[in-house]
Amino acid sequence: MSLIYRRILVATGAAAVLVAAVVAWQPGHGVQQASAATDYEQLQKFSRVMEMVRRSYVEDVSDEKLIDGALTGMLASLDPHSTYMDKEMFSQMNVDTKGEFGGLGIEISAAEGGIRIVSPIEDTPAYKAGVKAGDLIIKIDDELARDMSLPEAVKKMRGKPGTSIVLTIFRQGENAPLIIKIVRDKIKIKSVKSDFLAPGYAYLRITQFQERTSSLLKDQISELRKQAGTLSGAVLDLRDNPGGLLDQAVEVSDLFLEKGNIVSTKSRIGKNLSFDAQAGDALKGLPLVVLINHGSASASEIVAGALQDHHRAVLMGTNSFGKGSVQSVVPLPDGTAFKLTTALYYTPSGRSIQATGIKPDIDVEQMKVDTAKQDNKPAFPSVFERDLKGHLANGNKSKAKAKGSAAKVAGGVPSEMMQKRLPLDTQLNRALDLLEGLHALKG
Repeated sequence: MSLIYRRILVATGAAAVLVAAVVAWQPGHGVQQASAATDYEQLQKFSRVMEMVRRSYVEDVSDEKLIDGALTGMLASLDPHSTYMDKEMFSQMNVDTKGEFGGLGIEISAAEGGIRIVSPIEDTPAYKAGVKAGDLIIKIDDELARDMSLPEAVKKMRGKPGTSIVLTIFRQGENAPLIIKIVRDKIKIKSVKSDFLAPGYAYLRITQFQERTSSLLKDQISELRKQAGTLSGAVLDLRDNPGGLLDQAVEVSDLFLEKGNIVSTKSRIGKNLSFDAQAGDALKGLPLVVLINHGSASASEIVAGALQDHHRAVLMGTNSFGKGSVQSVVPLPDGTAFKLTTALYYTPSGRSIQATGIKPDIDVEQMKVDTAKQDNKPAFPSVFERDLKGHLANGNKSKAKAKGSAAKVAGGVPSEMMQKRLPLDTQLNRALDLLEGLHALKG
């Protein structure tokens, strides 16, 4: 049984209680089932308010709309990640995990004063338009985001490919709100990407944890090793990765670990879960650097936390987002569903990173590089011993040649895109420097 369905079954009992509570307003039904006087009083209050709305509200309102509104408000009052999903939203969520959907390409959460962008998803309209992790959406077209529930905001931002939407965004460090126009598109997310940073040094990028992420990553590692002949190290880039499926986070972690716990979950009721690594490291113990930033959330933090606690990788970048909770998706008979926070997850060392995030081993801020001011020519030409007239030849030529001919040279050439990117990506550059240093130290 897949992990997502195991989680659903764990929460089914709680779901039944919740559903019984919200339908108990009907006279002569669930009210009598309440075991405590306080429960009875609260259900009576709900029934009275709903009956008053039905009879006296200025416009006729259907029972379905009232119940949906009550469910939306009830779940939204719990935490930013618990939410009610109508039929359209639930159907869309199932499509999202397969990596293809229509919209802008951003992961969002509720926030005071608007809607917070957890992370723009790479190669999507929002990403290309310059939306960044941490941005606060204050207006969607002409409507204030603070007046919207999270599901309402999601529904408003999604739409037919080719149609446009205007987001008014507050960004820390900017003097005035930014107005960004984005054209919706059919979004196909490539979960795993790969390249070379330099001969022998692999670049592995996970944009989101989807159904086949771990198997795609394993294939990419094999392909890079085949191209290079031999690998000396790798960078796993989890920056601006908003998360995804828990089982894929576990399997990706397992690719680099030989043994030990990966993650555990603890809930108030139900069975606590724990996931352990199986023998077999896809990189065979080679140095690994994991890049994280403020947009690395949820499943990304599970992977980063597991590799950090087992000292399998060096974490570099900036503090992660801090979403350490587990949501169970519970389908309802009418085709709707709700997502409920049912547990917190813990890294192998027993730490919860909820609301605190994961601190990297090496803090590296992403710096802006002004390419217009770069000058590849040194101000003064360098002079070496070999440039001096009459310099002596060195006596190691024959030995160096013999040693070089016997050594196995790593292959793998960075793509043209990577060659252009490296001088501009300070965090990635530092990661490559560290890998080369670790490789030199190992000899």
